[in-house]
This record gives sequence, structure tokens and C-alpha cells, in this order.
Amino acid sequence: MSHLPLTVLHRQKYVQDQLNESAETKKKIFDSCTGDILKAVDVIMKAFNDKKKLLICGNGGSAADAQHIATELVIRMTIANRPALPAIALTTDTSMLTAGGNDIGFENIFARQVEALGAEGDVLIAISTSGKSENVNRAINEAKKKGMKVIGFLGKDGGLTKSMVDVPIIIPSNDTQRIQEGHITTAHIICGIIENEMFG
Repeated sequence: MSHLPLTVLHRQKYVQDQLNESAETKKKIFDSCTGDILKAVDVIMKAFNDKKKLLICGNGGSAADAQHIATELVIRMTIANRPALPAIALTTDTSMLTAGGNDIGFENIFARQVEALGAEGDVLIAISTSGKSENVNRAINEAKKKGMKVIGFLGKDGGLTKSMVDVPIIIPSNDTQRIQEGHITTAHIICGIIENEMFG
């Protein structure tokens, strides 16, 4: 009888463990986050119905999520030939980010854009797996000054950001990978509900 090499078995076990962890985290999201997810839907839909816009920011993988979410809303997720929805990722303009980092400090790169682009009635999605991102928290403060609502995509214990936002969606995990997976799953759910209720 042939046997799989030990390294192959280890890899298979790793794959299984990762998928199980991801699935378990997503099950926990239903129990602990559903109410806040639905609150976030209401906040964003009100803004869109009032002809307001959504701004989104985060660092690293959360920056990629910001772009992903904006794309789902502006272009489409599942419903073809629907009107575009106004969403802007504050993570995409390299000239803006590098000039901001160089001239006014990395901690201010998102707040400065919120100052320029945000308006009363708009919404900010602030993404931070730790809830401790200084540049994200400064963007929240600027959004609040402008009369914007803020939704936090967070993890772990929510960090400082939890107390700063109107709707904290805290993925029930301490693992950054699981938190990020939870964020994009949550975003897809929010975008899906918005699309279906506005255009379905």
C-alpha cells in the first residue's frame, strides 16, 4: 500500500484546519453581528436614497477591501444594468497617499480626504482589524465633524475605534486572516441586500 508523504499530509491538515476555522468564524458572525450588519445596511441605504455618498478607508488588506467594496457598489455585484451607487475608496490614489504621507504625515492621509470629499449625510466605512489604526481613527473624527455617519469594520475587541463609530461590526476572532475574511463576507452581504432592496 502506498502512503502519502508526511509533508503532503501536513499540508492537507493545514488546508482542512484553515477552512474549518474560516467556516466557524463565519457562523459566529451570524450570532454576534447580524443586528449591526442590518443597521449598517439601513445607514448606507438612507445615504444613497438621500443622494449622499459612501467613503471607505483602511490599511493593507483593509485598503484592498475598501477598493473591493467601492467597486461592488459603483459597478455592480450581481444585478446587471442597475444605476451606479456613489462609493469612493480613499486608498487608491498613489499621488494623494504619498503626498499626504510626505507633507502632512501618514496619520492624516484619510482625514484630509474626508475633509475634502465628505459632507453632512455621507457615510464612512472605517476598516481596521485591530481598531487601533491612527489614520483611520483620525478619518472618523473628521467625518464626525462633518455630520457623517460612521460604520466600523473591526475585529478582536474593537479597540479604540469601537467607541468612535455609530455602528461597530466586530468580527468575533483574534486572527487577522479570519477578521479580514469576515469583513469581505460582511461587505458582500451588505452590498447584496442594498442591491436587491434598491434595484431587485
